[in-house]
Amino acid sequence: MSLSRFGFRLAGAVVVSVAAILSGGAAMLASCGPFTDFTDAGFCPFVLEIFYLGITTGTTPTTYDPTSPVTRLQMAAFLSRTVDGVLRRGRRRSALNQNWTPQNDIVLPTTSVGLQPLLLQSDGADVWVATVNGGAGVVRVRASDGKVLENWTVSFPSGVLVALGRVLVVDSSGNLSYLDPRQPPGSVTTVASSLTNPTDLVFDGASVWVFGTAGPVGQVVRVFPGFGTPWASLTVTAGFSEPYGALFDGKNVWVTDPGAGNPGTLLKLDDQAAILQTVTVGATPSRPVFDQANIWVPNTSSNSVTVVRASTGLVLQTLTGNGLEFPYQAAFDGERILITSPGGNRVSFWKAADLTPLGMVSTGASTQPHGVCSDGSSFWVALTDASRIARF
Repeated sequence: MSLSRFGFRLAGAVVVSVAAILSGGAAMLASCGPFTDFTDAGFCPFVLEIFYLGITTGTTPTTYDPTSPVTRLQMAAFLSRTVDGVLRRGRRRSALNQNWTPQNDIVLPTTSVGLQPLLLQSDGADVWVATVNGGAGVVRVRASDGKVLENWTVSFPSGVLVALGRVLVVDSSGNLSYLDPRQPPGSVTTVASSLTNPTDLVFDGASVWVFGTAGPVGQVVRVFPGFGTPWASLTVTAGFSEPYGALFDGKNVWVTDPGAGNPGTLLKLDDQAAILQTVTVGATPSRPVFDQANIWVPNTSSNSVTVVRASTGLVLQTLTGNGLEFPYQAAFDGERILITSPGGNRVSFWKAADLTPLGMVSTGASTQPHGVCSDGSSFWVALTDASRIARF
């Protein structure tokens, strides 16, 4: 094709386009996408955006009905679809073209990490796994492909937390220690000791809270980071029976207390570890998660999950079924909630926005999934009896 011919065709196309605009301009302005019943050019981009996102499809395939009132029920549908669309488009999995959830244990990618991994946390790039048996201690796993990178020596770690630019660990000997991810692997630095039966730890931006049981009563130890060691601490026991799983919602620390009776309780604490509110949940509440609006509490002995509004402590709903069998821990990936069920060798999914069950997936016979975390893209589950972690 010659340059002159190409130029002629291009010029011809321009002439045709201009002619079409001049002759059919009125028709073009009389519609907005598929809708032919309004001509306001200023609002057309907004209408097309929510049409393309599936928030509204109009009253018919060709009419938008722009002047009719919107009922509260219609507004609820529009807002719900808006939230769903933003979450789906904004998640990392969508950008990575990972629009699947594994449907069975055969397709689960797993990594061997040492005997009995129980709890784990992600820093966004790596997953840090506490193995409660054997010599592996704390294992660093690369989240992008599940490769084991490094091991740190910790004797029977019972909890792990990513905070302060470090990885904090409690162990069965009652020590709180940290490792520096920037340094070569080896031993850890102990910053507090004499913690009795530590079960969980959280960070509130100023102090590390360590929960455990001291004899017949529970205790909360607030540990204050310092430049030297040991770090200063404050112990509170009033009102606690067996504090177990904890979280920080940006304002308050919450902790489950399965030893408070049957059913158990979820406790809201002030900055001095005094109990501000007691919420009744199911029997043997375990390790909860906060989804930036609600707290999801797995109730191990009730085979249920209690969903609590964090701002008020109101119980929104108690969820059952969907594969729950001795549920242990909950995690949130920005869109979904995953609950582990070691009693059923499975995990269960819910839509966080409206508490809709999304199904269950087997992790394989005799795997006993316990701990779970999210790296912002995938869930990672500790298959305790299989000595592996799995990526969902």
